[in-house]
Amino acid sequence: MNARPGTGTRAGASGRPVRLGLRENRPQFILLVIVNICVGGLVGLERTTVPLIGTDVFGLTSDLAVFSFIIAFGLTKALTNLAAGALTARFRRRQLLVAGWLLGIPVPFALAWAPSWGWIVAANVLLGLNQGLTWSMTVNMKIDLVGPSRRGLATGLNEAAGYTAVGVTALLTGYLATAHGLRPVPELIGVVFVVAGLALALVVRDTAAHVALELAQHTEPLPTGEDTRLAPTFARTSWHHRSLRGASQAGLVNNLNDGLTWGVFPLLFTDHGLGLAAVGLIKGLYPILWGIGQIPTGHLADRIGRKPLIVTGMLVQAGGFVLALALLDRPLLAGVLSAVALGIGTAMVYPALLASVSDHAHPAWRANALGTYRFWRDMGYAAGALVAGVLADTLGLNATIIAAAVLTAASGLLAARWITERPVR
Repeated sequence: MNARPGTGTRAGASGRPVRLGLRENRPQFILLVIVNICVGGLVGLERTTVPLIGTDVFGLTSDLAVFSFIIAFGLTKALTNLAAGALTARFRRRQLLVAGWLLGIPVPFALAWAPSWGWIVAANVLLGLNQGLTWSMTVNMKIDLVGPSRRGLATGLNEAAGYTAVGVTALLTGYLATAHGLRPVPELIGVVFVVAGLALALVVRDTAAHVALELAQHTEPLPTGEDTRLAPTFARTSWHHRSLRGASQAGLVNNLNDGLTWGVFPLLFTDHGLGLAAVGLIKGLYPILWGIGQIPTGHLADRIGRKPLIVTGMLVQAGGFVLALALLDRPLLAGVLSAVALGIGTAMVYPALLASVSDHAHPAWRANALGTYRFWRDMGYAAGALVAGVLADTLGLNATIIAAAVLTAASGLLAARWITERPVR
């Protein structure tokens, strides 16, 4: 079978012909989609129940103490994302994927039977390591498989699988907690995700040959003297390169929102009379829409460009926070409408940001650039939990929501100023 024009072909280590493209690599791409469903499902265990475990089971009274598990998760995942790019120079992507799943094995058991809050925080360190390695490798491997022309769709499908699983699991744990209590039944469904994810990671093929093929086809040479190592790439992606800087700050604020709502929404809406099932609906609806919405928005990012989706999506998220407060006297309506706006806005932003970073990064340093971007993006979890904890303890939950709306709108305006489009190579 001939490759489509521009896809090229070469033999991989197994002797199979290597081609770039979604159709050409459909079986492996589908396997990686299923792996990321398991990745998202594991972190979805925490979305509804864990903040309430902190207050109701362990008697925590400080919001900052409750949100400490998100800070631990965010810091660990961010640092692992950063390390993952450098680790791809020493290890195959598949090896790192398997390692991530091995680190995740204790997580559901610790959440289910932790004797103290410190165990929950420690479990989130392991969860951060698991998510940093597994999610980084699934997105890198999908980008490797499809080549430059379908990055938006590839990242959209990857993130759709993961965040839809987050939302469905959050919804399911809310209903299980209503029927069986906060622990251990809701957390033990994570065992299914760990077993399935590890089993699939052991059979999926590595994508090193696809990276080599893209490098061979890449028409733009690496500029003379451009350093591809982690430290210079970190500086380039974080600040020196205008568009990458714009993407990094938008990613950080986007996940700051997620970290903030992760901790604040269960407390805010239970304080206003909603039960666990209703909170689970709100917490599930947001990532479900975020996930499913990335399929069309990822495709749209390949057609109309990355920047319109990024800027508009950030402003839609800001509007979601405004809705949460404006309608709070009707808490279920406020929660549902806010979740819809946040989900749609995030779906617009997420694949477009990943694709934008990939557009501006040479394949020789793309893994490190993606690792840096994902470092800043997932540092937003920790920043969001920290900001939420401090503001909630001092000014209240409502002030926390107002601050999130202002930060998100400002980030969208910065993205409009800094990010530029680049033709797909």
